[in-house]
Amino acid sequence: MIKDVNYKFIGIIKTPFNSKEGMPIQPTGAKGINGVIEINPEFAEGLTDLDGFSHIILIYHFHKADNFHLMVKPFMDDKEHGVFSTRAPKRPNSIGLSVVKLNHIEGNLVYVENIDVLNETPLLDIKPLIPDVDFAEVDRLGWLEGKSNKMGDKKADNRF
Repeated sequence: MIKDVNYKFIGIIKTPFNSKEGMPIQPTGAKGINGVIEINPEFAEGLTDLDGFSHIILIYHFHKADNFHLMVKPFMDDKEHGVFSTRAPKRPNSIGLSVVKLNHIEGNLVYVENIDVLNETPLLDIKPLIPDVDFAEVDRLGWLEGKSNKMGDKKADNRF
């Protein structure tokens, strides 16, 4: 049985957000916010052909999340919920993901838009967004029912 998994960061995400407080909590709240991903030189060749996609999925490490709780009070509710039913950053494995617009690539620099990530966040992986593969029609939203359309208005505070 595997007990530990180790990842190598492939780059660093650079954004205007130097503090968790006040930053958008999802890409929908970061419309027009630009960022740059600096891919480590040894991984730059892996960017070949990525520029043909309009949107990419960033998988990253919540490097400022120092512990986790199995029950959390998310930004979209005043009641506690299980961490796995939220997108809270304090998780057993501090992995985050965001779908962002890909503007262009120059060498090992990936220029993106609608970024909701803290500055200097370590990047674990990039995947192209493929609507025919990644989209799923949903018929229920759990505790977020009637609240998800307000995510763009929410900003982070000091709870995470």
